[in-house]
Amino acid sequence: MWRYLLPLGLFVVLVIFLSMGLSLNPRDVPSPLLGKPAPEFNLADLHNEQQKVSPAQYKGQVWLLNVWASWCVSCRAEHPVLNQLATKYKLKIVGLNYKDQRADGINWLQQRGNPYIANGFDFSGRAGIDWGVYGVPETFVIDKRGHVRYKHTGPVGWQDIEEKIMPLVQQLMKETAE
Repeated sequence: MWRYLLPLGLFVVLVIFLSMGLSLNPRDVPSPLLGKPAPEFNLADLHNEQQKVSPAQYKGQVWLLNVWASWCVSCRAEHPVLNQLATKYKLKIVGLNYKDQRADGINWLQQRGNPYIANGFDFSGRAGIDWGVYGVPETFVIDKRGHVRYKHTGPVGWQDIEEKIMPLVQQLMKETAE
């Protein structure tokens, strides 16, 4: 009897694990940075090589870091949402132009609008690696203390803005920086 029940039991366990795996969203990749200080970088600004962009500049403020590239198809879909987000909510969005050509990034923003208050130029991708970026676009919410509070993988849509990002941003804006 055990010879029939054991394979049946193993099959049931396997089906349970497979069904749990199929219900997961492959875009929900947990970030080891959540709740930790944002990784530092000191990059040249995309538009002005003499000017530097660093997360330290935004300490005491709630802001978003959006990792993007001109060659990214999903970034093209996300960009109008970011333009509206910057205008409608006056939210500070810092760009991280990832593994791109400077001229291509500048041209892309000139054609599509620029929602960013600054844009770090990460040609080598080193800053992106430090942030745990494995694909673009990715968006991070940073609190007043400079800690990463949320990571969104893939293009941000209005549903993401209204259900996740803006409620968190509004909550973080009420908190005092320590």
